[in-house]
Amino acid sequence: MAFQMTAAQVPSLARAAARGLLLGTVGLGLAACGGGNQRPQADLAAANVTAIGVNSYLWRASLETLSFMPLVQADSAGGVIVTDWYANPQSPNERVKVSVTILDQQLRADALRVAASREVLQGGVWVAAPVQAATVQRLEDIILTKARDLRRSAVG
Repeated sequence: MAFQMTAAQVPSLARAAARGLLLGTVGLGLAACGGGNQRPQADLAAANVTAIGVNSYLWRASLETLSFMPLVQADSAGGVIVTDWYANPQSPNERVKVSVTILDQQLRADALRVAASREVLQGGVWVAAPVQAATVQRLEDIILTKARDLRRSAVG
């Protein structure tokens, strides 16, 4: 799949590159002023911007599994994904909302927590309804299987 950029995206990319160059220059200037083994604060902040704080296979697998639902929050540093309400076109009187929390940097079953909320439309009002435990378990299984597949394809 080829990466394509529209003309409208070019100015924002240029601003981002200029900002990165400016931050790098400031960081080098601060490093030159400091003594000993201390790292300047600006350097630490720049290093944390792009770091993912959780297992990347679980993160990618979670995003892929929930890709059909609109996202409200996706925080890779904290390992939290929250979807907006989603109604299946085949059953528009029912909607679900899912949150995934990745708790560790290791690819382990206990590093993943999935929670779901369900509502049904009754008399024009959305009313909370129970979610079957098997539904949440199935989502966890799908995410873990995808994460393991991603790891296998990356290693092998």
